[in-house]
Amino acid sequence: MRIKFGFTQGLNVARLGLDETQIMTGCQMADRMDYDSVWAMDHSNVPQWKNAVVNDAWLLLAAIGANTNNVELGTCVTDAIRRHPSAIALSAITLDRITKGRGILGIGAGEAQNVVDFGIEFSKPVTKFKEQLEVIRKLFESSPDHRVSYEGEYYKLVDACLQAKSVRKPHPPIYIAAGAPKTLELCARYGDGWIPIGYTPELFKHHANIIRDHAKKAGRDLSNFQFANDVDVYFSEDGEEAWNKMKNAVKVSLYKPELLKVHNIPQDSEFDFRKYFTEYAMNKPELMEQMKRAAMKIPDSVARSAIGVGKPDDVIQMLERFVKAGTNHFIIRFWGEGYFKNIEMFGNKVIPYFRGQERR
Repeated sequence: MRIKFGFTQGLNVARLGLDETQIMTGCQMADRMDYDSVWAMDHSNVPQWKNAVVNDAWLLLAAIGANTNNVELGTCVTDAIRRHPSAIALSAITLDRITKGRGILGIGAGEAQNVVDFGIEFSKPVTKFKEQLEVIRKLFESSPDHRVSYEGEYYKLVDACLQAKSVRKPHPPIYIAAGAPKTLELCARYGDGWIPIGYTPELFKHHANIIRDHAKKAGRDLSNFQFANDVDVYFSEDGEEAWNKMKNAVKVSLYKPELLKVHNIPQDSEFDFRKYFTEYAMNKPELMEQMKRAAMKIPDSVARSAIGVGKPDDVIQMLERFVKAGTNHFIIRFWGEGYFKNIEMFGNKVIPYFRGQERR
């Protein structure tokens, strides 16, 4: 299977304060090169960087789609807590239609920082997520001649339908952000792809196998499934200097109970990860400080295996570790200065290496 390469407009781009014009230019560059996909985070804000420009992901992707011809376009990731699942389904279909079959729905259970400041209740996220996925899948299949109903605890459909069909059949691909037992099972049952973030190769392989096991039990064929991976890349002539700049941030991005278990790292008894996940927002910056302190217990050797830092050959080595662990679609977060330079460097030095490997 061809290894796909994309890059995301995520926290890395927000940190730089890049606006939509600059992002558009970068995406057009990627479209002319051999990139396969472009992604946009769907956040209301990013509490850690006040000068960030945070646009609506769906509108941004639509604009990028109007100015590109080749790359797939996906949310990395959206949630259906702030929008009804019917709105998410219609947005995904519309993006796919106006880009002639290039739309991808990347979706997750949501996080507190995007909802609690706005008075939106963030409770039972996984239970709601399951219903959201079921509603979206039903609406993807709906039409005026095939109305659908659904009776859930949180969502209901009564002879409902959408009046647009996607270009891609049977529907736009659904990539699910999952990293815990229940969401991994949902990914295996409802997803066409998986998007984890903040993983080591060991954790990626472990969770990919869990998805495969659940899919086998459900009778699903994963031969075309996209085991995507949101990974960090920092190009630098001095890899050690760059690593020293990045390592604390990398450890924070990696910190999660599942990773600690896989690598036999003791969990900080004073830090409640679940509380962080469900409550961190603009009005509770202290939770991020607690997270940072707990994350420093991750050994450098573990954290460094998760990031490509240094020259293109160093980045290639990191990507190869993840290919061996099962990744077949990379979503790159470029760090450091030089947004355009990074896109060009990866496209000219890294992607061609893997294309050459595929031809052998």
